[in-house]
Amino acid sequence: MRIAIGGILHESNTFATTPTDLAAFSARHDTGARILENWGRTHHEMAGFIQGAETFGYEIYPTMMATATPAGPVTADAFETLTTELIDALRQAPPLDGMLLAVHGAMVSDEFPDADGEIIRRVREVLGPELPLVVTHDFHANISPAMVENATATVVYKTNPHVDQRQRGLQAAELIASTVRGEVKPVQALARPPMIWNILHQYTRAEPLRSIMEDAMALEGQNGILAASVAAGYPYADVHEMSPAVVVVADGDPQRAQEEAARLALRLWKCREQIEIHLPDAAEAVKRAISSYRLPAVIVEMGDNIGGGSPGDSTAILAELVRQRATRAVSVIYDPEAAQACARAGIGAEVSLSVGGKTDDQHGAPVPITGRIRTLNDGRFEETEARHGGATHWNQGLTAVVELPGETLVVLNSERTAPMSVHQLTSLGIRPERQKILVVKAAIAYRAAYEPIAGEIIEADTPGITAVNPLRFEYHRVRRPLWPLS
Repeated sequence: MRIAIGGILHESNTFATTPTDLAAFSARHDTGARILENWGRTHHEMAGFIQGAETFGYEIYPTMMATATPAGPVTADAFETLTTELIDALRQAPPLDGMLLAVHGAMVSDEFPDADGEIIRRVREVLGPELPLVVTHDFHANISPAMVENATATVVYKTNPHVDQRQRGLQAAELIASTVRGEVKPVQALARPPMIWNILHQYTRAEPLRSIMEDAMALEGQNGILAASVAAGYPYADVHEMSPAVVVVADGDPQRAQEEAARLALRLWKCREQIEIHLPDAAEAVKRAISSYRLPAVIVEMGDNIGGGSPGDSTAILAELVRQRATRAVSVIYDPEAAQACARAGIGAEVSLSVGGKTDDQHGAPVPITGRIRTLNDGRFEETEARHGGATHWNQGLTAVVELPGETLVVLNSERTAPMSVHQLTSLGIRPERQKILVVKAAIAYRAAYEPIAGEIIEADTPGITAVNPLRFEYHRVRRPLWPLS
């Protein structure tokens, strides 16, 4: 049994001003045997595909794997180049028995709003109508009918933060091996409630999602249900497909699949009153953190959620930390220009800088700071535990730590890096658990790393292209009606 593996993943924020070009994929773009070398020991679903070869008895044919940090839509050139590379690898493959394909589910390209659906369609065209194709999706996928129609089976991450990616890869591997051997005949059904499930309530360990996810997991393996997946959706993509979704895969029973998908989708729909938003603004969030006795207080700057495509240089919280004279606070700001200025000045130098607010006009104005350069670093760090995104090796680029009065630290990095790991700070000599305030530019993904050390978590409703409230945005392409939009 020979199974092809591959993937192209991107979460595309259509409100972002920075497009995702081919260069954005270059740091995590592998082909052939390099996929096995670079992804086999990660916590990504690709590692599950690879592990599945030994566990379920198949030979791997590695095609290509590419992923990039969330940002604006993928350029037409990048999309065509990567997709053509994947398709060419499949055309050159020896005889195959099936394929495991990893896509995000919320990729948008200049030409294809449903970019993942287009990738799956092209892969299906090459494989032919009968060859099994099992596809994995991120929990934030906006799953379209085209994605489901052209796949044999669909598997979605069950956790947010995403700490089960490798397990979902293994689940997909078991499903394709069983299908190729003729042990099961997957049929799947899609149900999409007409709503936006805001990012604040996409934490799978808290209600109302917790019990829904438990319900879906309990279905699997019972009465012919092969996989039951709930995707909360990605609200920062203004596309027709945007919404939560449920995909249920049954063994030869399409009616059962449809009934269970509709039942879970109705559970999502009935939770509308439970996912309303009542959060402090930046000023109130900082005020609460300063007065908190449960340390460190973690302020979640939701309007600048890097993992959702934001630039990472919002100054909403930083400006308040400076204005309110916060002490022992740590804030990471994406600012390559300021990091370079620190490198030129050198460790120990006193600098006056204007930091952040340089990508666009949606994330605040640059904030003037004066302080001492405490450290300079190449920005590389490692995370060995299962964390959101599944990566083990990270690079935030040239990074400077500037110490302000009151022992507040401003970390200036040169590569947008979501706060998936506390080693982003510890690699710089910062002990997070000893600080009074930690600022994370995130929504949910930070929790796996920061919850164990947090004394208190304060989520802030800040402006930006990942603002938590959908009513802050003007949607033009989503289907209507779509709660809570008018």
